[in-house]
Amino acid sequence: MQRIDSHQHFWNYDPVAYAWINDDMEIIRQDFLPHDLEPILQEYGFHGCISVQADQSETENHFLLEQAVNNDFIKGVVGWVDFKAENIEERLNYYKQFDKMKGFRHILQGESDRAYMLQGDFKRGIGKLKQFGYTYDILIYTDQIAFANEFAAAFPDQPFVIDHLAKPQIKQHEINQWAKDMKAVAKNENVNCKLSGMVTEADWKNWKPEDFMPYMDIVFEAFGADRVMYGSDWPVCRVAATYGEMLAIPEAYVSKLSADERDKFWGGNAVKFYGL
Repeated sequence: MQRIDSHQHFWNYDPVAYAWINDDMEIIRQDFLPHDLEPILQEYGFHGCISVQADQSETENHFLLEQAVNNDFIKGVVGWVDFKAENIEERLNYYKQFDKMKGFRHILQGESDRAYMLQGDFKRGIGKLKQFGYTYDILIYTDQIAFANEFAAAFPDQPFVIDHLAKPQIKQHEINQWAKDMKAVAKNENVNCKLSGMVTEADWKNWKPEDFMPYMDIVFEAFGADRVMYGSDWPVCRVAATYGEMLAIPEAYVSKLSADERDKFWGGNAVKFYGL
């Protein structure tokens, strides 16, 4: 069984490109590269990872693909393209030459139009993914889950995965509306969920492992063991926890699952989703 971290980032830190890294996140205002992550993955028994874009540029795609070519443990890349571009098909076709390009995402959480994903020209681009065999990572906040439901339903054959549980407000212990919306979106069988990014939505200095239990309950109840995958969101998780501290949260939770379900969570579902 392969253990795969389905969500992490690399970057050469640039204050303009990564302007979202504010003063409170000073711990991650530096370069994070494969040689920083590989020993951590080895320490915790992971065989590889999925490297996800953090800057919306094709320049970053090439940076991530270069890292993946030079480091066997990087099993796949989730990049960015302009889905509204007239030549979207040409751009998607271009990336087929890179075996490790597995899918794409757009930073929907940052768009002023909260229903950006439902815009016609964006959906036109998303509609091209399937023919090239690409996945799509849905990066949203809780106020966009209802739009994501409509979005996913429009492309029933397109594999989607929701990043970071759609960022529930764990610090405020707000769960009811999020739970209702997540159960609704999970009814689309083409939608998966990454159990990732939880510590950054909690109280960074004062979180407790039990803070996350009700959220993990909902995710497994809604999506089932076949559609939930582990992701660290390293190095972003470092604002609130070390890799080991963060890892201990899902580790304790999934210990109650069957061996087969654990294998799927720790790697099997990511391998299947991203075609590793």
